Amino acid sequence: MRHEDRAVGAVLGSAVGDALGAPFEFGLPGVFRERFADGAGEMCGGGGWEPGEATDDTQMAVLVGESLLDRGGLDLPDVFARFRRWALADPKDIGLTTEAVLLGGDSWDLAAALHFQLNGRGAGNGSLMRAATSAVYYAAAGRAATMAAARRIAALTHGDAAAWEGTALLHELVRVALLGEDPLAAVPAALDEVAAAHRERWAVVLAPDWRPEDATEFNGAVWPCLGSAVWALRTTSSFEAALAAAIDLGGDTDTVAAVTGILAGAVHGPDAIPTRWTAALHVPLPGFGDRVLRADDLRALARSLARSGEDVVAQG
Repeated sequence: MRHEDRAVGAVLGSAVGDALGAPFEFGLPGVFRERFADGAGEMCGGGGWEPGEATDDTQMAVLVGESLLDRGGLDLPDVFARFRRWALADPKDIGLTTEAVLLGGDSWDLAAALHFQLNGRGAGNGSLMRAATSAVYYAAAGRAATMAAARRIAALTHGDAAAWEGTALLHELVRVALLGEDPLAAVPAALDEVAAAHRERWAVVLAPDWRPEDATEFNGAVWPCLGSAVWALRTTSSFEAALAAAIDLGGDTDTVAAVTGILAGAVHGPDAIPTRWTAALHVPLPGFGDRVLRADDLRALARSLARSGEDVVAQG
């Protein structure tokens, strides 16, 4: 399977996980299999979401990806401006930390840090959920570059360095998967690149014997969110099974499934993503006119990001 195809799997897989998990958000464990006894599942809608409607997770990922393409690389003020324009348009869902940072009136380079300084809260999973597009774009640049970019993008909205390191880890695992290698085997090497102050805590949730029931926080936090996604990949053998396992954990189901979808999509590829899920998929973009992206738009975005990322490295 080509690198570009796996990139499509990552971006499309994340969006599918987001939309599939959205109706079950804040539900109890087991609700997915209770509704779909065969474990396969459908884009069912509910909780204010239409069947196949993606949430803020995918909307923000698209904004990151389009900024990278339009600006020819990482332009942090531009990414922040797109985020703010979207947030001002009253999206259906937006994380509390992200909303406070984007709408607080502070500049792009100070907003998250000031929020964290005042509130002490900045380790939510909101920087993980939008990472598919940036992970694809930076994969060709290598481990150090993709992890560094992840930290910088995460820091736009999340002031806790734990979120930066978690997003950097996700970027690196995606890079390995896009090469056709095993991201689970790459966890130890990735952990070596994590800031020392955060390495031990990340090592716990990414350990082979860690399970979601071992979490000490709600899975809306960055640690159990990524830990649960890696666990879902490790304990299943297909894209569908990985997403079902992630959603069946309950809690922040759209984001845990979106992050799982990034990894499972990169590993299993786009052909493993069922048409019954992609057919209904749609991504409204509040603040950007009447734009609604469909599965084909996400496929095209992923391919453009993969190619552009490779071009930047070739020219560098």
